[in-house]
Amino acid sequence: MNVAAEMSIQAGAAAAQMKSPSRVGDKAFEWLTLGMAVAVIVLVFLIGWELARGSSLAIQKFGFRFLIASKWDPVTEEFGALPFVYGTLVSSLIALLIAVPLSIATAVYLTELAPLWIRQPIVSLIEMLAAIPSVILGLWGIFVMIPWLRDYLFPFLKHLLGWTPFFTGPIYGPCMLAGGIIVAIMILPIITSVSREILRSVPNLQREAAYALGATRWEVTRIAVLSYARKGLFGAVTLGLGRALGETMAVTMVIGNTPQIAASLFKPGYTLASVIANEFTEATTDIYLQSLFEIGLVLFGVTILVNLLAQLLLKTMVTTSTTRAVQ
Repeated sequence: MNVAAEMSIQAGAAAAQMKSPSRVGDKAFEWLTLGMAVAVIVLVFLIGWELARGSSLAIQKFGFRFLIASKWDPVTEEFGALPFVYGTLVSSLIALLIAVPLSIATAVYLTELAPLWIRQPIVSLIEMLAAIPSVILGLWGIFVMIPWLRDYLFPFLKHLLGWTPFFTGPIYGPCMLAGGIIVAIMILPIITSVSREILRSVPNLQREAAYALGATRWEVTRIAVLSYARKGLFGAVTLGLGRALGETMAVTMVIGNTPQIAASLFKPGYTLASVIANEFTEATTDIYLQSLFEIGLVLFGVTILVNLLAQLLLKTMVTTSTTRAVQ
């Protein structure tokens, strides 16, 4: 009894002497990660502020008219961004229409259907495609893709769909459609890789439950896999869209670089990033240079606006899906 009491007293004394665990490490880690997160936000605001400061003269002179004017004439110092906004959005839309089905279908095949012996070689080829510099793709587009499009695909599209306003007029080669196709090639590996990782993260329990209910392989893929991963796939598409909006060199080399708004996809076009790359070194006057800065500000704003709209659309989709599930 005395031994037990003595041991209890010693344990109490030891506990009293022990110091409470230090929270310095936890707090330091918390503040460090908070600082990194805030730094990203500050960086975005600094970029916007610098672009706005660099384009202040153009903003004062043109105002909102800069966004709706179509004339771009450095000689008379009349500048409008509408043709470049149009070219950026249309080429990005064409790229998404081409790349998204191919990317998701490729990701589904690699995740759900492909034999193990062929899976890794295809993944390696996709990753190699993502590593090709954009200027190399641009050169390939000039000397290989555009001649083939001009001689084969474009005449076929004109013959088949020439009754629409999108495939009319003479075929030049460098055009809006060629720009969209080269951007699609560039965003294809990004969307495919992200989509593949998202599909791989779907729990096997989802697939097994669908098979247990008698679903076919296609039904398992459509109901158990794609429905579960819909939010992540939308995020992959948004990531590809962000790359498409800012693509510069490759699209500059094949789109034609003509500031015009035309319904026909065979007509040359121009993008926001392309006009900055082409004309920044040629800007000899302050208003010309600051107009290019404002082009950069418009591109910055368009990218943020499109991503916000994508997030809003995703939130709407998730809310609608949850409501239907409850009903």
